[in-house]
Amino acid sequence: MKVRKWFVVLAATTALAACAPPADDEGDAGSGDGGTDASAATSAEDFGGMEGLVEAAQEEGTLNVIALPPDWANYGEIIKAFEEKYDIEVDSAQPDAASQDEINAANTLKGSDRAPDVFDLSQSVALANTDMFAPYQVETFDEIPAEFKDPDGAWVNDYGGFMSVGYDSSKVPDIDSLDDLLGPEFRGKVALNGDPTQAGAAFSGVVMASLANGGTADDIAPGVEFFKELKAAGNFLPVDPTPATIESGQTPVVIDWDYLNATESEKLDSWKVFVPQDAVVAGYYFQAINADAPHPAAARLWQEFLYSDEGQNLWLAGGARPVRAEAMAEAGTIDTELYDALPEVTGDPVIPTNEQTESMASYLADNWAKAIG
Repeated sequence: MKVRKWFVVLAATTALAACAPPADDEGDAGSGDGGTDASAATSAEDFGGMEGLVEAAQEEGTLNVIALPPDWANYGEIIKAFEEKYDIEVDSAQPDAASQDEINAANTLKGSDRAPDVFDLSQSVALANTDMFAPYQVETFDEIPAEFKDPDGAWVNDYGGFMSVGYDSSKVPDIDSLDDLLGPEFRGKVALNGDPTQAGAAFSGVVMASLANGGTADDIAPGVEFFKELKAAGNFLPVDPTPATIESGQTPVVIDWDYLNATESEKLDSWKVFVPQDAVVAGYYFQAINADAPHPAAARLWQEFLYSDEGQNLWLAGGARPVRAEAMAEAGTIDTELYDALPEVTGDPVIPTNEQTESMASYLADNWAKAIG
């Protein structure tokens, strides 16, 4: 199956289910057109249109984001483009943090002007914290398939990809299956991007291992057992991989999203990316606005930018599949060169439903530490 058609398959196989903040130190900057409280705005119309939203966001002057590494899905360029387009400073905190860290920061910093304005979360963490999100519908909301959004816009899927194994072919043999990672050639070399009880990439990595070992989206236990065996063999490397650890050789094998591993191929000639065809796991991240955002207008303008043609093409430039890809392809607004260059993946992708994700997250919470320590 050509990966560019994945959105059609995903829509057919996925069944996604579905407090105003205190005034900041900048006075009444959070008011929209006609005195509308920006924290209560559910669309740009509440500001009198996009022009009013832009004006309100520029009055706030700042946007707080968290857990957005510059090399992750092209976020470095996305942040730069937003700042230059709207003359709004983006304060990017803890770029290497996990999804759960975003929620923790929002709770810890609640009521301060340093709290995150927006979230970019894994499915399991997002679904466990929907009461923290402010509903908002961007101008392109109707072009996003119903399966990929909350009906009120409390959360919306943003970009997706496939789980993969990236590896330095100058340091390890070519990989043809996940079982290869159990071999002695991989001793102390296999890293997972994060803790699967907190990070979406790691969570999906365990799902991939489960599918490759007879499990299903209803049963993640074989995946946990695989990593237990990986550790027993001395092959599991308890280091969170980053571009720096990859390029230095510290993490020569990384289980991560394909768009992140593909980025490393552009920097390291010997870096290869393997997607196991017997365990094709696809997934989206969730975008949401913090209901207690200290810069509520800027938070909403950020969402408008991300789901615009410009924002979606910027994610595509990072190798990720933007949620509006099919609609943009039909309208002729997608970057066709980048879209056609997406790698081909065969097999039917497995996309866990919300209910399956919650069940697997519960199992991981009870069993991951026991298996890995």
